[in-house]
Amino acid sequence: MPQTFFFYDLETSGLDPRSDRIMQFAGQRTDLDLNPIGDPVNLLVKLNDDTLPSPYAIITTGITPQKTLEDGISEAELCKLITKEIFTPGTIAVGYNSIRFDDEFMRHLFWRNFHDSYEWEWKDGRSRWDLLDVVRLTRALRPEGINWPSDKDGKATNRLELITKLNNISHKSAHDALSDVTALIDVTKLIKAKQPKLFDYLLKMRDRKEVQKLVNLQNPQPFVYASGRLSSEFNKTSVFYPLSPSSNGNILVYDLRYNLDDLMKNKTEKSISENVATPEKTLPEAGFPGDKAGSKKSPFQFYPIVKELKYNRCPAVAPLSVLDQQDGWQKIKLSREEIDKNLQTLLKNPTFAEQMRTQHEERPEFPPAPDPESALYDGFLDNADRVRCETVRTAKPENLADFHPEFADPRLPELLNHYKARNFPHTLSADEQKQWEAYRAKRLQQQAPIFLQELEAIAAANLTSPFLIEELHLWHQSLLP
Repeated sequence: MPQTFFFYDLETSGLDPRSDRIMQFAGQRTDLDLNPIGDPVNLLVKLNDDTLPSPYAIITTGITPQKTLEDGISEAELCKLITKEIFTPGTIAVGYNSIRFDDEFMRHLFWRNFHDSYEWEWKDGRSRWDLLDVVRLTRALRPEGINWPSDKDGKATNRLELITKLNNISHKSAHDALSDVTALIDVTKLIKAKQPKLFDYLLKMRDRKEVQKLVNLQNPQPFVYASGRLSSEFNKTSVFYPLSPSSNGNILVYDLRYNLDDLMKNKTEKSISENVATPEKTLPEAGFPGDKAGSKKSPFQFYPIVKELKYNRCPAVAPLSVLDQQDGWQKIKLSREEIDKNLQTLLKNPTFAEQMRTQHEERPEFPPAPDPESALYDGFLDNADRVRCETVRTAKPENLADFHPEFADPRLPELLNHYKARNFPHTLSADEQKQWEAYRAKRLQQQAPIFLQELEAIAAANLTSPFLIEELHLWHQSLLP
């Protein structure tokens, strides 16, 4: 089937895909030569009355909850449109930091609305790609022909709005989803034009099977890897080595920038493993996880030594040979001699890999889910429940009132009540309405303190217009019991 790109971007009520909501969905389809196909998509999505958005998110996007109610569609309507008209067979869904952000919001959107959370990523020739890591590896290894930005402190940054500005690309309104999509397509065209070989290679590497050919334990070899969790001092890029298997068929890899014997002089295997799969935002500002406050800064500056590489997240990886061209080793401040020396040290410590695997398996990947809506990753549905979910999402609203499937999964009955309450509230019975109001009140009670604190700070600092402040106050008041 013919393949196309669909570049897309979301604006959301906050940063947590488990509890925050999509407020704007925008995108544009192109052919593989990046020529537009059809009209762009630009939709607002109604924010339901169980959600207090982050005021910082609202002043960034300028999209108020009231605006979504006036001009938006429901989550159920968005899901149907996306599955039927947007993520069609052969579509490559493309974004900027989409693997870690936008795609997670999409998965949870589908989960709440009784759609399969994963089929849009792979079924019928579909796939996904993230341009952020493409930008990182391009900047690190093949930066020629593109102007690369730094922040006010002179530190390298890959913010989309700065890349567009330096390269004279129109980007009228950063943090408007459609404007960001248009800018991303133009940045993609720039990379494809200036570094076509690397572009085509990384497009191919969105396939997990291609990644596994390069990064595996059957024939382990050093490889180049760009990741947001690495230091900008080295252009977010280093040389890694396959270490041990990890959960869900993924793999742990070791950063050969560092010598294991040197690390072990002051650290234990346990302390080194503590940064495996740890979100960067939770790491200390200086030193290694577990270091005491005020301790001497670690030589690796809290960046991961052992990292989990997830095959299905389009990692930006390449064979070591790419460093032999165009001063690749110098660009990431490494040498072949260092890598060879550090690899030999690693191989002389065979128990280290098993220790990393064991400690990684003992660490939960996701925190406990507080409710069924957040419990997407608590388990897969069996085939019978998958059929029941299809019945739910295809049912006419008038048939939902007395519809009570005998779900096997304990998450689904409450999820159905929430689905009906948000999209078809007239179908709720008196008992269901009572249950929904209890859930809604509890959720709002949990969100209110942070919402009010942020709103007060924004008003005190005069960070936005009085109109937005007033709209957020009115939204809060309208949701009070």
